[in-house]
Amino acid sequence: MRIGALSQRTGVSVRLLRYYEEQDLLKPERRPSGYREYSARDVHTVQHIRILLSAGLGTHTIGELLPCMVDTGAGLAPACPDMLPDLYREHDRIARAIADLEAAKSTLAAIIAATPPDDIQVDACPAEDRPNLPARQAIRAESV
Repeated sequence: MRIGALSQRTGVSVRLLRYYEEQDLLKPERRPSGYREYSARDVHTVQHIRILLSAGLGTHTIGELLPCMVDTGAGLAPACPDMLPDLYREHDRIARAIADLEAAKSTLAAIIAATPPDDIQVDACPAEDRPNLPARQAIRAESV
């Protein structure tokens, strides 16, 4: 099948499919005319790439892990235990990123909570003099 058909069958844009090829995640056959020729196996490969991307893995890591992944019918699984340290490392990286985002969220919530109520007069609020910034009421309404 040609790249357009693979795009339709997988729901992945042609541009992304070409990117996957650039990253050596997909390796289509080439016709004498230069056109890419994809197989049914490539449909599964794209689906596996999408699953691993949704798990937060980068294309470089996917390139290393993908050849050793098996589809169990219930999802992807490592074909050998040697892959587990890499998967644990990625899991820990994502957990740290979540913790960092939670800390940022808490800090932002504290800043929002420290906003004085409307009945307290605040001297010379620069935001009120700048028409491109939303009013405090709009900010408060969005945060609720």
